Amino acid sequence: MPTAARLMAAVCLAVAAYVISIMVMPLMPDSTDFGYFVPLNVVLGLCVGWIVMGRRAGRGTTAAINNGLTGMFVLMLWGIGVQAINEMVRLAMRNRYDGPFEAIIAVFTIGAEFAVIIATVPIGIALLVCALVSGLLTEVAARKWR
Repeated sequence: MPTAARLMAAVCLAVAAYVISIMVMPLMPDSTDFGYFVPLNVVLGLCVGWIVMGRRAGRGTTAAINNGLTGMFVLMLWGIGVQAINEMVRLAMRNRYDGPFEAIIAVFTIGAEFAVIIATVPIGIALLVCALVSGLLTEVAARKWR
């Protein structure tokens, strides 16, 4: 059921996904072709905000902070996973893998490499701030517009 809290959570995480995506782009190698990197992450932010954060709103301030942290964690998990799958498919189209199991294992390897690349202090601070703001704004929307 659509609620103001779901909408607020979706918009907040979409904005957070955009900001984090722009911060991640300079950390990647110069030869990286980003393609639909930013729009895909924004759509993931919309989905995670609507599905994960929106339904948990309205339980108090502490729960709102936890909701924001959970939403941001899920967004990063989905984002890294989707981007790792995308990279694996790109490499698979160039016949880099001997079989399907090697390709599936490569998803986890690529995802771990991406996580190490983006594990910097500025990104961590931005994730924390975006999580707190998203959680609290979602809680305000849940309280104000029932």
